[in-house]
Amino acid sequence: MQAQDGAAAMVIEQPVADIEVIATEAAADDALLPMLLPVVSSEAVVDGADAARSDEVRGLLSAIRRLESIVEEETAALTAGQKIDFDDFSARKSRSMLEFVRLMRARMHLGGEIEVTEEIQRLREKLERNRSILEMHYDAVREVAGIIVRAIKEAESDGTYTGRAAQDGT
Repeated sequence: MQAQDGAAAMVIEQPVADIEVIATEAAADDALLPMLLPVVSSEAVVDGADAARSDEVRGLLSAIRRLESIVEEETAALTAGQKIDFDDFSARKSRSMLEFVRLMRARMHLGGEIEVTEEIQRLREKLERNRSILEMHYDAVREVAGIIVRAIKEAESDGTYTGRAAQDGT
């Protein structure tokens, strides 16, 4: 009898906020047993949509952060003057950017999400810094290449046309 009392106490202690107790109809000599069923409402559908939306947001944020990470890595390597593989960085950034663009096209409705907007703004700032450092690096490479070209021309020249070029200003 005590085991039955304990079982009844457990049933009574269950929360009733999310469930309804429904008695099943039975014959006159059968006992009526309570049956716990979840309350089905439109909130469950909204929660499902919110869960799917939050998964989409997480996926998009993850893609943005991966791209951000690659850009930061390249920027740090350029700033530190490390030898880097530009082809590798270019390929990684291209793949990551392609993933980001595809996710954004598929989920344009997420563009209004505050967190997504903030991450995109942060990415934009990091890309601008990366572009600036790459441009500075490119300018330095172009200047060094110009110096090398002039040195080669001077080394190959026998001086035949040097006097005339100096007079012409070229």
